[in-house]
Amino acid sequence: MSTYQNPQDLAKAKDLISLAPKEAQAFLALKTVAERTDGIIPEKYRELISIAVALTTQCAYCIDAHSKNALMAGATREEIAEVVFITAALRAGAAVGHGLLALRLFDEAS
Repeated sequence: MSTYQNPQDLAKAKDLISLAPKEAQAFLALKTVAERTDGIIPEKYRELISIAVALTTQCAYCIDAHSKNALMAGATREEIAEVVFITAALRAGAAVGHGLLALRLFDEAS
């Protein structure tokens, strides 16, 4: 296997939905609400937020979809670049925060 994620896997989406229809329906309803264009948060910002989350969760499919959606919503390359570094800073900050937890748990165990 050369790669784990492959765009051809998206062809299996219908199979996945049919195998767990209630769960899929709930997920798709949440996805629809989160990606709506009539919310208080403008569409471009929703897409930039989605890119940040996709970078954090490392979902290649989400990065692909939301990068394209962000372009259609008027985002710029500069905005994408800022999102990348904001996301990187927050991930690093989370590592420090979890490091504090690890230190406390270590101290509690000793």
